[in-house]
This record gives sequence, structure tokens and C-alpha cells, in this order.
Amino acid sequence: MQNIKFHRLTMAAMMGAVAFVLMYFSFSVPVLSPFAEFEASSLAELIGGFILGPVGAIEIITVKILLKLVFKGSSSMLTGEIQAFLLSAAYVLPAVLYYRRHRTKQGAVRGLVLGSVTSVVVAVFTNVFLIFPAYMYLYNMDWDAIVAICSAVNSNIHSVATMVVFSIIPFNVISRTVISLVTFLVYKKISVPLKKLMK
Repeated sequence: MQNIKFHRLTMAAMMGAVAFVLMYFSFSVPVLSPFAEFEASSLAELIGGFILGPVGAIEIITVKILLKLVFKGSSSMLTGEIQAFLLSAAYVLPAVLYYRRHRTKQGAVRGLVLGSVTSVVVAVFTNVFLIFPAYMYLYNMDWDAIVAICSAVNSNIHSVATMVVFSIIPFNVISRTVISLVTFLVYKKISVPLKKLMK
């Protein structure tokens, strides 16, 4: 029993480290979101979560965030890291929980869609009511300044509502769709050797 627990924790730590490394393979999409970067760390979180379950998924996300803070620090007074944790959890947990009950290809697809939709909804509410307000407080800014930054790269943005429609929603829909597709295509091939490591 102790051996199984040790292997599970080791796997969670390893997948968290992989998620952290995948953060370096990132690029900005300024026309969609000048405040966010597309990165593939959720790929490791999903695959690890499908293998280890919801608790393992949270452990992987936590390891990723902690490694990021240790090696890269925070450029947003932790608001970015808090948002990263919230959105990763909102994306991965619904997918993992659904897949644990429906271990089929169809179950995986539905789980990934559920996680993607949940993540997009959470992204809207946390950005508008939590993260941006905290960011503005810490940096002595207001909504006009945030909207102006977004408007500079996307002329369709001229209010908080249009920022949600033309920035927050499309960025998160595209990023979650890409990661979900890649996860669906590679999970079975990657999960087999990973599961063997836990034995």
C-alpha cells in the first residue's frame, strides 16, 4: 500500500514537472488576449489526471505552479498564478471526474468538452470579478486602462463586455480545443508506459 502511494506521488510530481516544462513552449496571441499566453501545460495535467484521478490532478497543478514561482517568479503579484490554478482546475477536474465514470472514447470526448466549457465559463467570471479587479487594485489601474490595453491590439474591444466577447471567450475556447484534441489523440499511447511506471 505504501509502495503504491509512493509511486502515485512520484507520478504526480513528475507530471507536475512536465507541465512546468511545457509552460516554456508558449506564445502570446495578442489579438485575442494581450494578458495571456497559449501554453501546453494542461496536456500533462489532463493525462496525469486521467491516470491518477482528481486528487492527482490537483497535485500536478500545484507542483506546476510552485515550480513556476520558484524558477520564474511572478510578474503579476500572484494574480496570474492564482488564475492559472483556477482555470487548470476548472478544466481538468470536470474532464477527469467524467472520464472516471465513463472510461470509453466517447466518455473521454464528453469529459474534455465538459472541462472546456466549464473552464471558459470560469475564465469569464474570474477575470471580470476576481483576477482583473485584484490586478487593478495592486497596480493602481482601472477598467478603462485594461480595456485600452486590449483595444490597442483589437479594435473591436471598447468595453468590459466586448473584452469578454472578443478576448476572454475566444482565447480560452481555442486554447482548450487545441489541448483537448491533442490529449484525445495521444492519451492512450502515453498512458500505457506511464501506468507501468506506477506498478
